[in-house]
Amino acid sequence: MSSAPHTLVLIPGLLCDATVWLHQRAALADVADVRICDHGTRDSLTAMARAIIDSAPPRFAVAGHSMGGRVALEVYRAAPKRVSGIALLDTGYSPLAPGMGGEREVEGRLALVEMARRDGMRTMAREWVKGMVSSKRLSDAALVDPILDMFESKTPEIYAAQTRALINRPDAKHVLNSIRVPTMVLCGREDSWAPVQRHLEMSADIAGSTFVEVPDCGHMCTMERPEAVTAAMKKWFASVLAVEERHGQNDPSFGPPAARSRANP
Repeated sequence: MSSAPHTLVLIPGLLCDATVWLHQRAALADVADVRICDHGTRDSLTAMARAIIDSAPPRFAVAGHSMGGRVALEVYRAAPKRVSGIALLDTGYSPLAPGMGGEREVEGRLALVEMARRDGMRTMAREWVKGMVSSKRLSDAALVDPILDMFESKTPEIYAAQTRALINRPDAKHVLNSIRVPTMVLCGREDSWAPVQRHLEMSADIAGSTFVEVPDCGHMCTMERPEAVTAAMKKWFASVLAVEERHGQNDPSFGPPAARSRANP
């Protein structure tokens, strides 16, 4: 195996950036070439994924949070032979729901974009964050203020573009079924936006995947419970490196996760 560290691309979600990955980047820096992407004004998940693929080395792992998890799935869809591992955190795979359900989601997203344009990004973020962190942490300034600062550093134009990407998101159900690399599916127990049951279903669709539930945690898991998330990511990334090493040594026992037993939570 090459002495160069294996690349791990951390993919932030809607309006997020390296702020959400501070703890994980620092903790994994000694075992990985950690890179954090920036979606900017790209307005499709496919374009976001293509930017990652184009800038990544021939072989790399991806970890995505929220919208970033959906982007990670698009990376795997487009370049499965280049992806060594995938971690999906507080995310989803389904397209916009048909009928009234989808219409309500679009209305809600566009209303927040309009609020950002009218009243400013921080005002919008104060509304947005109410459903994104555990209700018990809403008065925790050490958690909430960096989230508000992060959103305020973006523009309504960036918000509108990334919102279009989410509204027009593709169905990634069959991507889950095709994954054949070490995979972790992680969710905060109190995540109301991307609930635990959805993640259990995702994990069941990915052969050999590991499911991790983080207690006392909402949607912003990497910031709400950084130690727990980092510990899970270290364990997952170690499994990525182990498989890559066996592959590099042409070990005859090497095979896709489908050929091995499913990991327990």
